[in-house]
Amino acid sequence: MASRSPRRSPRRSPRRPLRQRRGVLVAASVAAVALVISLVMALRPDHRTGDGQEVATSAAGARTTAPSTSPEPTPSPAKPSASPSPTPTATPTVAAAPKGKPTQPPTGPTPKSTPTAASGGEGGGNGGSSGGSGTAARPASGTAPLAGRIRPGTTYQGVATFYDTGNGDGACLYGPTSDVMTAAMNTADYETSMACGAYILVRAASGATVTVRITNECPGDCLPGQLDLSPQAFAKLAAPVTGRIPITWSLLSPASADPISIRYKTGSTRYWCGIQVIGHRNPLARLEVRTDSGWVRLARTSYNYFLSEQGSGCGGAIRISDIYGEQLTIDGIAVRPDVAQPTRVQFAAH
Repeated sequence: MASRSPRRSPRRSPRRPLRQRRGVLVAASVAAVALVISLVMALRPDHRTGDGQEVATSAAGARTTAPSTSPEPTPSPAKPSASPSPTPTATPTVAAAPKGKPTQPPTGPTPKSTPTAASGGEGGGNGGSSGGSGTAARPASGTAPLAGRIRPGTTYQGVATFYDTGNGDGACLYGPTSDVMTAAMNTADYETSMACGAYILVRAASGATVTVRITNECPGDCLPGQLDLSPQAFAKLAAPVTGRIPITWSLLSPASADPISIRYKTGSTRYWCGIQVIGHRNPLARLEVRTDSGWVRLARTSYNYFLSEQGSGCGGAIRISDIYGEQLTIDGIAVRPDVAQPTRVQFAAH
């Protein structure tokens, strides 16, 4: 009996500490699980800090922290809708423009849709001008303080004849043209080329009308009030066999016209020059050039050029005036003989 007790003691004694250890381990495990749960709850992405601000997360869902120097969390890129920046869809487009406001036409000349006042371009030398071809015309009106014999709002009486216009060139020296609705003005009303480029409405006793542009002078036997028309223009009023008919005529102002062109005469330099204006809507009254001492008015010739005999202002700024007193200043026209250089200006319609 005495020999068995020593054997049993070693077996029973280690069992009690094992149960105790197991209890301790269970209790520790429970505490650890509770701690982990607490940590998980504390570190969830939707957990809010004590100041009410959300902890920022990256687009991949990983939690990010703001630098320790910043009191505010970094905004989450996963929530772009909260960004105050405008998105591309908010950019205005053409389709978003208010309706009922048609696009304004360009301020420059528009294509001519009515051929009633057909007026072709002038060539000459190396250049040419449209000369306001195909422009629609209307009776000129308003005061014209710089007008000569031909005045707006006045009806003139005379006769109409016709002549062979050849290539369309004439005393106005606009150059050859395909325009067939032209006329030569009698010397008195030609008035040293002041009538050049004027648009004239001609009316026959039958009531037929035609619009012509003055490109030539009818010297000699043409009386005041007389117009020598192109054959095509005369045929609009009466049969060519008639040869001569009574007419009335008046000044017109085209409703639309191409920009004016400037041409220097053959042989022009900076020391002598002749300047011509092409395609003006209304009769031209004056041409001035800018010099060191101011604006200088140039003399007009019967061949429709303004001369600077001493070269004053040649190649400089040019100022032109129509019979209504409107002035246009033109810069940047170089001395290039026989070349019609276009501008961006035109006189107003009346």
